[in-house]
Amino acid sequence: MNLGESIRVAWEGLMANKMRALLTMLGIIIGIGSVIGILTVGNGLSSTVTSSMSSLGASNIMVMLQQKGDDYANGNATYIEVSDDDLITDDMIDAFRQRYSDQLVGVAISESAGSGKVQDGRLYANVSLTGINEDYLAVNNIEILQGRNIEARDLDGQRSVALVSDKLVNNMFGGDAQAALGKEIKTRVGNEVHVFRIIGVYRYEQNMMNMSFAADKDINTSLYIPVTSAKRLNGAADGYYSFTVTADSSQDSKAFAEVVNVFFSRYYQSNDKFGIYTMSMESITEQVNTMMSSLSTGLAIIAGISLLVGGIGVMNIMLVSVTERTREIGTRKALGATNGNIRFQFVVESIIICLIGGAIGVVVGGLLGYWGSSLLGATSMPTGGSIALAVSFSMAIGIFFGYYPANKAAKLDPIDALRYE
Repeated sequence: MNLGESIRVAWEGLMANKMRALLTMLGIIIGIGSVIGILTVGNGLSSTVTSSMSSLGASNIMVMLQQKGDDYANGNATYIEVSDDDLITDDMIDAFRQRYSDQLVGVAISESAGSGKVQDGRLYANVSLTGINEDYLAVNNIEILQGRNIEARDLDGQRSVALVSDKLVNNMFGGDAQAALGKEIKTRVGNEVHVFRIIGVYRYEQNMMNMSFAADKDINTSLYIPVTSAKRLNGAADGYYSFTVTADSSQDSKAFAEVVNVFFSRYYQSNDKFGIYTMSMESITEQVNTMMSSLSTGLAIIAGISLLVGGIGVMNIMLVSVTERTREIGTRKALGATNGNIRFQFVVESIIICLIGGAIGVVVGGLLGYWGSSLLGATSMPTGGSIALAVSFSMAIGIFFGYYPANKAAKLDPIDALRYE
């Protein structure tokens, strides 16, 4: 009996016992479906995370103060308060700009000045006052819809000017960005009221850093003011705990992060308490993707345990099939079939059951993965690799769990088999 005849016989056997075959396949369907579904959702989430982090700036490098010592790196050190002399200064940043001006897109500085509410009668908008420099918008890919950016004259004069979001304009000015320019807004932060003149309107976009589930009119957006004005309002000392550098697209951001680290670390060689730590967005993205892949793989392996149950079910039904067809096996052996012929036929039947179950499982898992990833806002479809893995796994299960029944059938004595009732 060749392969084609073995497949035909296996198919006829399945059609003769449809319900039994379906119940046998159920474990395989659930196992393969679970694995495909989990891998699909995992791929969707990984793509979304990568996209979100890239939108924050794929070439961005975070530069921050970090307490020195191995104990701090291991999470065992006592926190040391940062003094004004430990902060990163404007002179350091200006020197860095001049040294690497041809390799930079910009250096973004920010300073929080509290959260509050812009209000005019019954109209309101929730805001967070954020002091920025002239490079902040470019580094963070923020688009200006109307007006202008924060400029050096605003920083030098500590001016009370502000960039507002299109969400605030919708709430306060009926969505007319042009009408909002030049208007003064009163912002209450705690018990204080600050007045700012609008010089620009930017497009608000949600990302991983500002995710909100509030109603559209209640979303808290940033009110960007000069960083010098923010320091005046919150009484902060000159200097910064951190800032962000964006390298030119021709630069390797991970390699340039080391250059940045070396440049600023020389200012802290004599500082026993603090040093400089840098990390590129590219390396963070790689770490997150590795973590997501490991998590998805781990969950898929756990879900794949159900394939063991499905394989046992296949072995069980094949043993039943051997018992039911004992006389058939005896007849075939009497007509000249070898042990190898019998073994091959039953292994093929086992593989057919597992492949059909695996195919159904791929479809079910793909649909569940698509539906689940869509609910999470990370729509994804099964990859060719995961489908190939599922098919290969199905064949492996068929061979592994089908071999024992097939071998048992092959070793039957033809005389005893013909006498079997």
